[in-house]
Amino acid sequence: MYPVRLSGQKVALREWRDDDVDDALRVFGDERVTRWLSFDNKSRDQVSQMVSDTVQRAGEAERKEYYLAVTSRDTGGLIGFARLGLSGVQAADLGYAIAADEWGKGYASDATHSLIDFGFSELGLHRISAAIGPENVASIAVVRRLGFVEEGRLRDHVHTNGAWRDSVLYSLLVDEWRRG
Repeated sequence: MYPVRLSGQKVALREWRDDDVDDALRVFGDERVTRWLSFDNKSRDQVSQMVSDTVQRAGEAERKEYYLAVTSRDTGGLIGFARLGLSGVQAADLGYAIAADEWGKGYASDATHSLIDFGFSELGLHRISAAIGPENVASIAVVRRLGFVEEGRLRDHVHTNGAWRDSVLYSLLVDEWRRG
């Protein structure tokens, strides 16, 4: 399925473009954001390569991820990303981040809601999971508001910022989404 464009109340999600590098650097190059993610800050060259690779993968016939740019519906500017990485049978891993200057405006909740709905209704997923650092209170609040259930703690799950970090695993099943 390409190209994908989703609309929420506050944000729109779209495929990445090669000219997104500078805006993406506000997310991937900002320690305030990446301290919560599963990877370290990225340089402009690394972000450029990531965007290029993502653009290429999006057009593949056997798509394994839906890694979308999150844009403000007001300005059209790129403010983050949301991703469903397909894994297993009818399952996906959810990831997302919003630029620090845009925190607290409901963008993450709106973007993830739109992407989750797409995953269950268009991709036929049965299960979506999210692994979140236990100190990332804002992200945990997002998934809980959306109906995710805590499954447990993954010890030393990711190595980022020079140290191992645990993750708390959350999941949402299609029937829970439909009832919610």
